[in-house]
Amino acid sequence: MSALDELYREVILEHYKSPRNQGRLVEPDVATRGHNPLCGDDIEISLDVESDVVTDIRFQGKGCSISQASASMLTEAVKGKTTEEARELISAFKSMMRGDTVSLSDLGDIEALQGVRKYPVRIKCALLAWTTLQEGLDIYARTDHS
Repeated sequence: MSALDELYREVILEHYKSPRNQGRLVEPDVATRGHNPLCGDDIEISLDVESDVVTDIRFQGKGCSISQASASMLTEAVKGKTTEEARELISAFKSMMRGDTVSLSDLGDIEALQGVRKYPVRIKCALLAWTTLQEGLDIYARTDHS
């Protein structure tokens, strides 16, 4: 295992063992659930949005270290971003998981998940929280916020 792979592994394990923003918001503006029936991973994302900015986000669920770490990283990356910036981050993450060059300069801990590409069966684990968030943002966009 290369030094970079080891570093990525450590970052993933750190987020799995000490997840950030775990739990559920009491009265979220939107909450969505994603499930991967192939492996049993299950994630719920709840978020609060004010003036088109994600002011708080939480996740809860069960699953492998990759799905849970990915959800933890997602919450850190999205909190404080506009919904459009969150969508750009989702797009960049999906591109990274396909092996495309990602134009965002600072993905932070999220970059650690690029090593998952070596294990195609695990890519869906890493993507679960991101597709769940995308669904939540789509639901939020369709609702009246007055």
